[in-house]
Amino acid sequence: MLADLLLVVYAGLVGLVVGSYLNVVVHRLPRGTSTVLPRSRCPYCGGPVLARDNVPVVSYLILRGRCRWCTAPISWRYPVVEAATAALFVACVLRFGPRLEAAVAALLAALLVALAAIDLEHFLLPDRLTLPGIAAGLAVQPWIDWGGLRAAALGAALGAAILLLLYGAWWLVRREEGLGLGDVKMLAMVGAFLGWQGVLVTLFVGSLAGAAVGLAVVASRRGGMQTRLPFGVFLAAGGLVALFWGRQLADAYLELL
Repeated sequence: MLADLLLVVYAGLVGLVVGSYLNVVVHRLPRGTSTVLPRSRCPYCGGPVLARDNVPVVSYLILRGRCRWCTAPISWRYPVVEAATAALFVACVLRFGPRLEAAVAALLAALLVALAAIDLEHFLLPDRLTLPGIAAGLAVQPWIDWGGLRAAALGAALGAAILLLLYGAWWLVRREEGLGLGDVKMLAMVGAFLGWQGVLVTLFVGSLAGAAVGLAVVASRRGGMQTRLPFGVFLAAGGLVALFWGRQLADAYLELL
């Protein structure tokens, strides 16, 4: 019992540290700068982020969400990404236990958090995350028990094919992009980790969530039918549902058929 509790605490702490690094990735990767050097600085005044101001979540609360040097506001994204990553790492340990599957699940969760945060801010899903993510998802298959290399390859191909077909059909009908190729690669990445069942669950949940948000935006008169939405955010939500409950949902649906 104590060992299980220590493992959960450890997973949460690792998640906080990883979430802190993901914030660096979210800020720097779209700008084409290194995620390692130089050290973090305030984007407003250039003041360095001290070590004591870089403790995940805690430092944000102590500083009351403002820069130590110029008191400029610090984005709410920082504590949210850190806390969300920690919570997901704990959930991975609770769901999969002290096994390699938990580490693989945590890797996928971290990729989905980073991609969702970048897409929310920049409407961008960088190849530097999705393409290595596809490779990693395929590479780990021989050592995990929820899929297999053939199922993962099929999932990656199916994920790419479905959205490519939608992309092409929308272009033929409207002569405009209905979604980006980054979405195609992101769904392929999910398929590489979770197989074809994960792709179907991710696409269903993501599309449902996107449609609900779109209708809410129209109903609130904050946008119209042409309002652009970051579909990667909804794919990330669908991917997380597929990660934790995808097999059960897919099996339940197949039983209905």
